[in-house]
Amino acid sequence: MTIDLSGAQWFKSGRSTGKEACIEVAWLEAGRVGVRDSKDPTGPALIFAPDQWDAFAAGVRGGEFNRPG
Repeated sequence: MTIDLSGAQWFKSGRSTGKEACIEVAWLEAGRVGVRDSKDPTGPALIFAPDQWDAFAAGVRGGEFNRPG
């Protein structure tokens, strides 16, 4: 499946200082979510289905991806 990203409105977290490596996110058609590296805006993007994004966001909120220690 190909998704046209030419009209996507990409944004960074409000906590981004602009000096660090960041990701950008875009809300796409059909509830999909695009994620890309802010240092390479013309590079590839990952596209997540709504349920995949929801599972990822729940894992972040729940501490699933915290570093051990």
